Amino acid sequence: MKAKFLATAGIVAATAVALTGCSGGSGSGGGGSEEASCTNTIVNAEAPQVTVWAWYPAFNEVVDQFNNANDDVQICWTNAGQGNDEYTKFSTSIESGSGAPDVIQLESEVLSSFTIRDALVDLTEFGADDVKADYAEGAWEDASSGDAVYAIPVDGGPMGMIYRQDLFDAAGIAVPTTWEEFEAAARKLKESGSDAVIGDFPTNGRAFNQALFAQAGSVPFEYDSANPQEIGINVNDDGAKKVLEYWDGLVKDGLVATDDAFTADYNTKLVDGSYAVYLAAAWGPGYLQGLSDADPTAVWRAAPLPQWDAANPVQVNWGGSTFAVTEQAKDKELAAKVAMGIFGNEEGMNLGVDKGALFPSYAPVLDSPEFADKEYEFFGGQQINKDVFLDAAAGYEGATFSPFQNYAYDQLTEQLYAMVQGEKDAGQALDDLQASLEQYATEQGFTVK
Repeated sequence: MKAKFLATAGIVAATAVALTGCSGGSGSGGGGSEEASCTNTIVNAEAPQVTVWAWYPAFNEVVDQFNNANDDVQICWTNAGQGNDEYTKFSTSIESGSGAPDVIQLESEVLSSFTIRDALVDLTEFGADDVKADYAEGAWEDASSGDAVYAIPVDGGPMGMIYRQDLFDAAGIAVPTTWEEFEAAARKLKESGSDAVIGDFPTNGRAFNQALFAQAGSVPFEYDSANPQEIGINVNDDGAKKVLEYWDGLVKDGLVATDDAFTADYNTKLVDGSYAVYLAAAWGPGYLQGLSDADPTAVWRAAPLPQWDAANPVQVNWGGSTFAVTEQAKDKELAAKVAMGIFGNEEGMNLGVDKGALFPSYAPVLDSPEFADKEYEFFGGQQINKDVFLDAAAGYEGATFSPFQNYAYDQLTEQLYAMVQGEKDAGQALDDLQASLEQYATEQGFTVK
């Protein structure tokens, strides 16, 4: 099964990107090259180096903090690209058997895509369970599979609702707490003559869309790396259909946009008053503040994500990244020390929060009064962590992703696009998604449960 899977895994681009200047290491460094190529300064040239690929914002300051605090190991950091760009390079190194870093930043949703390829180290051998209590429960669950721990959480994306208070006030809209109220607010906004719609439903939302499904109880995949040849696929369950029928209704009534997310046009609309609401992860505020073309009259506030049942709230997560140790690491114990240690201290994690707008998974910072009470000028001094995102993080229980998650997301995007174009209804879109994923899994050698 694995040989066939390696050739066609959804995470690998059709044409692999060649590795150039992205790998290497000296001492106890990375898997391929003999020469290190570090973005950062090495403080102690006599210490062994651990190569790291990461794209975190302001990461250079975090690396410098670690290197200054550790005499026995130094980080040699390279930004090998963000998200899929990095994953493609990593996939190429797996295929060739060399060129991977010792430690790699991976989003939690793609971990199983690499564990099935025997590319990541189970960190329990190196004391991962000893630090489990230092991390948010849901984030740790996302980095684990059964008894194995394949990565150390860094940041998460508990979800909330960022909204334009000024647009709500102008239309006489109260902040919605349920999806029923959200729909009513969308209709009232449209009837008010506002140029804005309540928000956007991006067909390419990928993990965003999956999080909305999960809030209604959808469990799309059953997968355990202990039984890597078996998978349960339930993407057309009742929860997913309930959510998609809801959004399809909003689309058909012209209450929401269907713009592709994270395009230049979408970014402009986030901040120019085209959308009254941005359903966002906890990293969303940092993302908003980095955009240009903002409406200078905007009044931004944050509130909890609307619920299906206000009396029984369900918290969900969009995004979140980790540090994993690759099987090509020459000194896996030393690499594990880096993976566990770089953000596993208050100084490093606070740098990530203050300089990179990360939402921490590291409990000593996540649970600190300073983080809860942090005031955000962008939100008029609102304590958005205390008001919104801390409760969302505490309530998130984790999710299970497939070993071909990128392929699943691509297929989801295709079906959602067909739906908003009026080619099929919500139920048919999800049934077609189910059929396509079952076929793909079977072709890759999985047994579909």
